[in-house]
This record gives sequence, C-alpha cells and structure tokens, in this order.
Amino acid sequence: MVKQTVLRHRSRRAATLAALLLAVPTAIMAQPTPAATKLPKGPRAMMLADWYRVVNVSSPAVSPDGKRVAMTVTKAVEAENKRHNEIWVVNTAGGEPQRWTSPSTESSNPRWSPDGKYLFFTSPRTGGQGSTWAIRLDQPSGEATQIATYANGSMPADGAFAVFTEPARRDTTARNGANPFARMQPMAKPTYDAITRPAEPARFDGRHVTDMSYKVNGVGFVPGRAEARSWRPAQLWRQTVGDTAKQQLTTVLYSHRSPEVSPDGKWIAFVADARLRPDSVVDLERDALATLPYNKARDEADRNDTDLYVVASTGGTPRKVSEWMGAESDITWSPDSKQLAFVGRPTRVKSARIYVVDVAGGTPRNLLGDWQFEPASLFWLTTGHLQFAADIGGRTAILRADLTGKTAPKELVGGRRQLRGASYDAAAKVMAYTSSSMTKPTELFVATADGMGERQLTRFNDDVNTDVVWSDADRFTYKSVGNLEIEGWLMKPYGYSPGKKYPMVIYIHGGPHSAYGEGWFDEFQNLAAQGMFVLFTNPRGSSGYGGDFTYSTRGRWGMEDYDDLMKAVDIVAARSDVDSTKMGATGGSYGGFMTTWIATKTDRFKAIETDRTITDWTYWYGSSDAQGLTEFEFYGKPWDNQALYDTLSPIRYVQKVKTPMLLVQSEEDHRTPMGSAEIWFMSLKKQGVPVEMVRYPRSNHDLSRTGEPWLLVDRLGRIRQWFAFWLQGM
Repeated sequence: MVKQTVLRHRSRRAATLAALLLAVPTAIMAQPTPAATKLPKGPRAMMLADWYRVVNVSSPAVSPDGKRVAMTVTKAVEAENKRHNEIWVVNTAGGEPQRWTSPSTESSNPRWSPDGKYLFFTSPRTGGQGSTWAIRLDQPSGEATQIATYANGSMPADGAFAVFTEPARRDTTARNGANPFARMQPMAKPTYDAITRPAEPARFDGRHVTDMSYKVNGVGFVPGRAEARSWRPAQLWRQTVGDTAKQQLTTVLYSHRSPEVSPDGKWIAFVADARLRPDSVVDLERDALATLPYNKARDEADRNDTDLYVVASTGGTPRKVSEWMGAESDITWSPDSKQLAFVGRPTRVKSARIYVVDVAGGTPRNLLGDWQFEPASLFWLTTGHLQFAADIGGRTAILRADLTGKTAPKELVGGRRQLRGASYDAAAKVMAYTSSSMTKPTELFVATADGMGERQLTRFNDDVNTDVVWSDADRFTYKSVGNLEIEGWLMKPYGYSPGKKYPMVIYIHGGPHSAYGEGWFDEFQNLAAQGMFVLFTNPRGSSGYGGDFTYSTRGRWGMEDYDDLMKAVDIVAARSDVDSTKMGATGGSYGGFMTTWIATKTDRFKAIETDRTITDWTYWYGSSDAQGLTEFEFYGKPWDNQALYDTLSPIRYVQKVKTPMLLVQSEEDHRTPMGSAEIWFMSLKKQGVPVEMVRYPRSNHDLSRTGEPWLLVDRLGRIRQWFAFWLQGM
C-alpha cells in the first residue's frame, strides 16, 4: 500500500517540487555563487530565504548611568555562509541604535566598566592577546584596544578592586629529554599511560584513545593527557583598579567558585566543597563511585556537595555561612552587605528555590515556598528589591521576590512572550531585556526597574516583519495521565480560512528537559508557511513547570510522556479544520527518539521526520559524549539495567514501522551519533518502508540552532518538502 502511494504521488511531485524549490536560495541548491535571491514584497508567507533576514538581539548591558544599552546583534551573511556578530549601542531615551564595532570582525558579549569609562566586549580579532577588547568612552577613542592591566571580576560598590578566580601559576620549568611525539597531530599522540606507541611517529595520523572523555559535541575529538593527572584548584585573586599587580589571596587544595564581593568591599562570598576537601579527593571519589553498579540507597540519597563561605577581601580563613543541604549557585549580596541570597536546589530532581541567609550565620530562609516555578539570574538591586527571571511554563517573566517569604513573587514584566538577559543600571532605575513572541523575532526593550513604562528600543526586524505574515498560535491546556495539566499550542497555517481542512504536524522538543514556549521559532513558521497546522506541547519531562514535573519521566521515557503527546494529537485531530487523515510528526534529539518511538507504536501519522535520533540506547551509551544522562535517567549503566535500555530502544520494535520517514543527521554529532540513524535507515529499507537519510557535513548536534546557514536552511527546506509531499500531495 505504501509503495503504491509513492508511485501515485511521484508524477505530481516532479512538477510541484520545482515550484517549492523556488523558495530555496540559489546558494543552497548549487553554492558556486553567492545567493542574491530577490524576494517579493509582502504581506506573504515565509520563504526559506527570509531566514537570512531575521536579526537576533542578545546580551543586553545597561551602562552604569542608565543612559545607554549595549547589545550583541547577530545577522546572517548569506553570501559567505556565516553568522556575523557586532556590538550595537542605543540610548535608553530612544533614537537609532549605532554599530560600535567593526563589521570586518566578530564582536559579542558587551559589558561596561563600573565607572562607565570602558565598554568591554569579546572578539577573536588579531593583533592582541586573549579575546577581551575595550572601547574607551571618557576621552576621544578610535579603534578598540586591549587593556591587559584592567581589573576584571566581581567588584564592590565603589569599584576600587576586582576579585576573581584563577588556578595557581603552573611551574613551567623545562623538562629534560626530547619528546619523540611532539610533531604528531594531538589525537595521534600516545597518552602518558598508553601501552602502545606508534612504530613510526611521522607516519601515524590516526587517533589514539585511552580516556573515556575523548570527544565532545561541538568541540570534536579531545586529546588525552600527556602527563599524569594533576589538579590546579581555582584560587581567589585580587587586583586594585589602576594597578597591574595581581594578589593571590588563597593557596589551598580546594577550588573557590562564583566569588562575589560585598558592596562595602569587606567580604568575598564563594561556593566550595562542603568539607573543603581537596579537588583531587572530590574527583577521585566521584570517579570511584561512577564505576559502581547503581544502588538506590546510595545514589538516591540526599547529598551536600557544596556550601556557601565568606572570607575577608584581604584574605584569611574562610567561614562557612550555613550548612545547607543541596547545591548553591547565583550568589548575590544585599545592598547593606549583611545578607546573601542564592539559588538553592535541594536535590537534582527538586525545584530550585531562592534562599536568603544572614552573613553572620543562621538558617537560610526560603523566599518562594511551594511556588511551582523555578528562579534564575538573581539581582539584589541597590533599592533593596530582589528580582529574578523565571520560566512560567512556556513564557518568561521578570519578578520581584517577597523578602519575608510570606507571599508569592510579584510579576513585573511578562505576558505571552519570552524575555532574556535582564540588565540594570547602577541606581536600579533602568531595566533592559530582549523580548520575543510567536510573531515577533527578538528586539531590545527597556522599562523602569519595577516594570513600568516599557518601551521598544530596536526594530532590526521591521523589514522582514513587514513582508512576512508570521503565524500566531493558540495556547491551550489539557489534562493527561494522572490528571496532570499539560500546556500546548496550535499554530495556524498561513492564509488560514475557517471552513477549510488543513494537515497538521506535531513538533516534539529535545532534552527531554527543555521546553517550547512563547517565542519566535523558525521551524514552526517554516511549516505554517507551507499551509499546515503546527502543534507543539510541553509534555511531562519538560522544564519550566517545577522539578516534580521535569523529572516525572525518569526511567519512563516513551510512556506517560508519549500519552501526553498523543492526547494533544487527539484533541487537535477532533477539530473541524484539521484533516486527521493527514498528520505528521517531527522532533530532534529526545524528540528524535520520540518520533522513532512513535513510529513503532502507531500508524496514525502519514509521515515522520526524525532529527538527531536515538534508536538503540546501549549503542548510544557507548558512542555519545553524555553517558551521565542515561546513568541518571535509566538508573544505571546498560549492564545495571539492561532490560530498561532494551525496552526503551525503538530498534527492538522496528518491524512494526510502516510510516514513511525522513532522517536528518550531522556527521560530527557526538551527542546523538550517526549509528542510530544508520541502523534505522537500513532497517526501514530492508522492510520496504519509504525512507530517506540526509547527512550534513561539518555539522554537529546543534545544526538546527547554530549550524552553517546554508545547511540550516537546506534542512528547513527538506522538512518542508517531506511533509508537503506526504500530507499535501505536492
């Protein structure tokens, strides 16, 4: 039956595919010359070439006086197949934003000096050392320069000095003897503990591996240690502004993390091992435990790995502020230097809370109580208000905590959108952040620190917004297994007309502990522009709904979370404007696993696209760079819990698959390696199920987010074509 369907559609496909590919930039199809696609004016549906026109704004930084905001502006350079980052600055009073860095080099991550004299940023430009550059503002300034002696780190209110962490300086005394492997490629060199050696070092250009962590997604292959393992704990250092000298404050065997200087300059708060054990002891203990079989009593027991400490800003003996069970992060001082706030997570699977503790000692106070959601990016403002950002399901808000902990936090800025990168001026009067919604790519906004008087400061995307009619989505919630409420969205197809029926595709996110939300997303707009409904949900296991919700799928991937997804499909399929006979499914990473899993459990979908898939968990365990994921989620290594690894592997049920599938995979993906897709492709081919596999070169697990523009857009086009063929007969 499936083969007959392919033959019926093949003749129509040839004619309509040519029309569909008109939306694909010339550079993608044939690459010999830069694309100069002439796009029609709108209003109209999104075309693939519109992707190159969308500008992203990120990393806002308000100047200390509150008069300017610096930001990173990212644009695609289609002709060069790359993204380009620049620093732009806009006045908070309004006006046109200005480019402050050269378009001939990359620049990002702006930050102001406390005195407002410099704007620092990160750039790989040549002609200097390191990646930190600066533009001087208190006197005429030309090109950016480097100020190697400028103090950089956490500073007190007066900006007199900076505190930071660095390992103690290494002894660089030359070692005796020539290294016969010095000229070999890094991965080809034998490690210090290797038994075998190359017969002829100049002739061996392979990879020699002795360590478990020998590859990382986005980095590639990582050479093993050339010397015996050693430790260089991160020490506290201090540097006075205007002085080149760096003073080492500590010389101990444990690392100091996340140091923060009190506003009055008297104390440094930091996070360290709860028992101040040497780094070597902590690491060797962890390594030893990792070799043991899973044990519920040991591995699920509450742990107190770190605690919060303070030490005088001139050095001395540290003092533990409080013995708090869990992990502390995001330290921030009260303006009067008498209290500390931090984000604390009692256990890995429990919701993070905001805690406040007196620096003199005492029991940390929970400011959020049993509030469902989790905090991030704390700011204790000079006005005394403690503010933070949080994901409220699929949307984001900026909130103010009640310092007594008696009432729920107050939402200052929110709505159906996603807010990122909140930044404040020194007087806590101005707040800047980026905002994105379903129909609006990111732009920069400002408001007062209490969320009043919001104004949009940039309009980088006005041109593309004028031409393209971005599709909006209706939000809905529904009850699933165990009466658990699930949040979902249904995006309408471009040109939606009541009374007509449209095909539908469900998107499944990765993670599984990530989430979809109220922001602009190219993939959803891509299919909506093709004339399809796009359904997306946050099933159990997603983040943004509290720890209990996020980790409720542990050991149960593909079970209740599958039911959550199918319940949403049932609800949408019952609509009079959805053609329930023409539905598709797509997803990547965890979503890739789930789409292959779906293919083994139901034939209700006419077509599936699976991205960065996982089809055999035992293979994945040995080939991925993230074994800790399944060791935690599946309660042990494969040999500890082989039945679960096998039970949740789609390849064990591949003989049930009848749905046509498109497989998209990256050649350098070390998170979900190629083998899962290869065995799935071969299995479907052997069974006569329509299947295609597209393998992208020079690409890793992040192709769909940060990959080469030509390849990223090519991927969007293929997904669009696949569903157009099977759901629309095009």
